[in-house]
Amino acid sequence: MTEKKNAIEALFAEERTFPPPAEFVAQANTGPEIYEEAEKDYVAFWKKQAMERITWFKEPTVALDDSEKPFFKWFADGEMNISYNCLDRHLETGGDKVAYYWEGEPGDARVITFRELYEEVCQFANALADMGVEKGDRVAIYLGMIPELPVAMLACARLGAPHSVVFGGFSGDALAQRIQDAEAKVLITGDGAYRRGKVFPLKENADAALAVCPTIEKCVVVKRCDNEVEWTEGRDVWYHDALEGQPAERAAEVLNAEDMLYILYTSGTTAKPKGVVHTTAGYLTGATATHHYVFDIKPDDI
Repeated sequence: MTEKKNAIEALFAEERTFPPPAEFVAQANTGPEIYEEAEKDYVAFWKKQAMERITWFKEPTVALDDSEKPFFKWFADGEMNISYNCLDRHLETGGDKVAYYWEGEPGDARVITFRELYEEVCQFANALADMGVEKGDRVAIYLGMIPELPVAMLACARLGAPHSVVFGGFSGDALAQRIQDAEAKVLITGDGAYRRGKVFPLKENADAALAVCPTIEKCVVVKRCDNEVEWTEGRDVWYHDALEGQPAERAAEVLNAEDMLYILYTSGTTAKPKGVVHTTAGYLTGATATHHYVFDIKPDDI
């Protein structure tokens, strides 16, 4: 007697193809030839991406170091900074181009130029430095989708402090797990965040997490929802107060290509959350190549 196996039956199959219009193909950044190029020599392919799309403080001489497999290193003798690449190079043309169009709740919108973003990032980087954040220190970020989120990420990158973004819908317990694992020194959060028109209690959850996170020295709070929050003197700092009086310039730290950029944790659904490390140059190379090949972004678009 044979055992019946469970199987998923496909009821429908789609075999049609939909080629792009000829005019789109003609203006696209690339075509099918990149597959052959990458397959022929993938190391040379990725070195080309890194050399053409990244501003280096010191260009790498070796693309891939696989001498200690399975621990691979990309561009290991190169030096750069992602915050510099994202911001400073745009100032060469004045910085008046828009970096972000942001829309929050109905009627809540901001238009942020590269110059404005650069200045706020530098101010916040200076504020974090005053709080004792140095190269290699970890910073946890627990915010909603507001402009201060990329500001915080870029400020950390400018200092060489790896950041860990924690989903703003997670509980205090989930936040605590990730802070504890990273041994974060500073937490950046908000008084609250809007979810479906209601205020989600970010600061309340953060307070619960920090009760069991002794490595946190400062908690920076963005005033977003104007909801009542508990306050711990000496630890909690309003974001706008932290920026006040800070210089709008700060040189980006010179980082090795393999320096840690950020830690992104797995969901923790089936086991303890595991931190996935992304390094500086490898991440930026992948991101810039994706923008060029997949999103078809043109030089005039960025």
